[in-house]
Amino acid sequence: MSDENAPKVNADLLAVLRCPVAVQDKSKGEDPGQLELVRDYWLVCADSGYKYPIRDGIPVMLVEEGERWKDTADEDLPVPPPPAENPVDQI
Repeated sequence: MSDENAPKVNADLLAVLRCPVAVQDKSKGEDPGQLELVRDYWLVCADSGYKYPIRDGIPVMLVEEGERWKDTADEDLPVPPPPAENPVDQI
């Protein structure tokens, strides 16, 4: 089921975006790091298992973000994704 309020990821952008972790692993084949749109708010990489949130229509392709959600099952990913943790608040 698609959420009509979900951020829209341009198909051309999705076609070129790659997981920054998977592209470093040359053993993953010819075109590693392809991403799949999951639950309208997440980009998931089958090669690395990293899961990147889409916030305000912008894919957040930070390794730390992808790693944070790696062990979360696709069906358990929060929709919409929670706000980013602010490192300044942790000082």
